[in-house]
Amino acid sequence: MQIKINGVVSEVQPGMTILEAAREMGIDIPTLCYLEGVHEAGACRVCIVEVKGARTLVPACITEAADGMEIFTHTSRVRRARRTIIELMLSDHPDECLTCGKNNQCELQKLARAMNIQERKYEGEYSSRVIDDGSPAVIRDSGKCILCRRCLSVCSMIQDVNAIAPIGRGFKTVIAPAGKEPINQSPCVQCGQCVNVCPTGAIIEKSDVIRVWEALEDPRKHVVVQVAPAVRVAIGEVFGLEPGTSVTWKMVSALKKLGFDRVFDTNFTADLTIMEEGSELIQRINEGGRLPMITSCSPGWINYMEYFFPQLVEHLSTCKSPQQMFGAVIKTYYADKAGIPAENIFAVSVMPCTAKKYESQRPEMYSSGYRDVDAVLTTRELGAMLKEAGIDLLSCGEETFDQPFGAGSGAGAIFGNTGGVMEAALRTVYEILTGDELDNLNFHQVRGLTGVKETSVKIGGREFSVAVVHGLGNIRKILEDIDKGRSRYHFIEVMCCPGGCIGGGGQPISKDPGIKEKRIAGLYREDEGLPVRKSHENPAVQELYREFLGHPLGHRSHELLHTRYRNRREQEYENHWKTDSLSKA
Repeated sequence: MQIKINGVVSEVQPGMTILEAAREMGIDIPTLCYLEGVHEAGACRVCIVEVKGARTLVPACITEAADGMEIFTHTSRVRRARRTIIELMLSDHPDECLTCGKNNQCELQKLARAMNIQERKYEGEYSSRVIDDGSPAVIRDSGKCILCRRCLSVCSMIQDVNAIAPIGRGFKTVIAPAGKEPINQSPCVQCGQCVNVCPTGAIIEKSDVIRVWEALEDPRKHVVVQVAPAVRVAIGEVFGLEPGTSVTWKMVSALKKLGFDRVFDTNFTADLTIMEEGSELIQRINEGGRLPMITSCSPGWINYMEYFFPQLVEHLSTCKSPQQMFGAVIKTYYADKAGIPAENIFAVSVMPCTAKKYESQRPEMYSSGYRDVDAVLTTRELGAMLKEAGIDLLSCGEETFDQPFGAGSGAGAIFGNTGGVMEAALRTVYEILTGDELDNLNFHQVRGLTGVKETSVKIGGREFSVAVVHGLGNIRKILEDIDKGRSRYHFIEVMCCPGGCIGGGGQPISKDPGIKEKRIAGLYREDEGLPVRKSHENPAVQELYREFLGHPLGHRSHELLHTRYRNRREQEYENHWKTDSLSKA
């Protein structure tokens, strides 16, 4: 088709919206509620344009371009209408930009600035405001909600959770859990994908920054930090680097400048997870255990299973996540080795994930006798701390992780990608079962951003069927098949967030459509560049077993590195979170 935008003629494909056609031509039309491929409802009307011959202005995001159409994107009529829309939104929005968690990242703020809005034009009644901060992971502030419904679309269409919905009508509409209950009493899995798409500060992560500063300044505390693989290819974005740029050694240097006593690598316990999880899979296959076995590294995924499919929790690996395994060995093996009382150790993790905050407070995560992980920072929070301390990541030198938990394999590094846990497990399980070395360590069939990836792997003359799933909306059919006894798989990897941890709810927020691919490529480069690329060949992990754990699935491993799952709907479990949030208040 041929259309004309702002006097420029261009050919576009049939079925394209005006917004898509304009972007293809390099013309920017502002949007607010729009999320490509997810939420295209034309609810906010910020993208309105003028079409020759049309009686009214039309929303570009949902109006299809037609052959011969003539469109104007920035006439005085269009600009006035957009400005009025934003001014009306601001009339019901609190003036808290300086103290808002989304300050300088708020899309409403950016639009107001772009439209040169410098005063509140309309005054009127404010809608009711509820600040729900009972969850360990996210805070919901209804007063900052502009009803764009992006969070709803992600929660329902991408994650298949439906924890929130519009309640009420007109001016009294709020986005909230059913019955306007607190978020921690809803099916919310704490994944933070709503945080990533909320254009304002209506949903943000619950910050642990102040608690970490206090620990760093407490002379009685020995403060250690572990860093997840997905963080090192994303933290650079906070300082203007291209997504996927690995800044591992600069990041270590920056963390030491912040004052951490020891800086460790979560890749180490990713390798430890593979040793335990791989051994558990082999045991289930050889001894007729519950199959398919499903990975348990992603806490949002665990929350989903416990709430929606509790009858299938025995299919989950009993392994803790790498974060929690780390906390357990820090408060036991490391405490003893370093001669530091466990109660004086403050264990921090830097994660790409908000659900990790929830996971660290689970009642099962005290197997060391203490809370295994004391505080969880997201990638965004670490970036904020570095800036607050005046530390420019790009100017930092390069330093290595501290021992004894500073050595991680390439297999541990790719844990941050969808398919990474599966690939790491296959590298180890293959060599343990066959006794042979793999000629090619790259299992390309489990890589990529396809929602569900399936393949068969031949190991020692036996055929194993595996699946890799990311984004919770892709898993329901597989779980229903398992529930009905129709599953053909032996092993399934599930990551809660789209793309895996690299797309986690705590990662830097970006509108770059290729950001996941860039971060994924960064972690595969990390894998390729490391001297050890198989978890079972990590010498530090081997030493931990010799000195402390004994062997995979041994008594001490079960005590510290494994856990249990339950029905999240049980009143006992909900009462735990009610008590926890009340005590914090």
